[in-house]
Amino acid sequence: MVYLTRLNGERIVLNIDLIEIMEETPDTIVTLTTGKKLVVREPVNKIREDIIKFRKRTCTNLKA
Repeated sequence: MVYLTRLNGERIVLNIDLIEIMEETPDTIVTLTTGKKLVVREPVNKIREDIIKFRKRTCTNLKA
């Protein structure tokens, strides 16, 4: 799960397993496996870094 901000300032939590495509055009558009599209403030690189951090945390917790 990662925290994102919609253009109107609303904070949302997104299940990263639902992300199919992320693109900057120049707004960041996250397309989900359901076909739904979210336009968010965070750049693709920031979302990517947050996904990596989340995966590292969850993998570490599984090993412990």
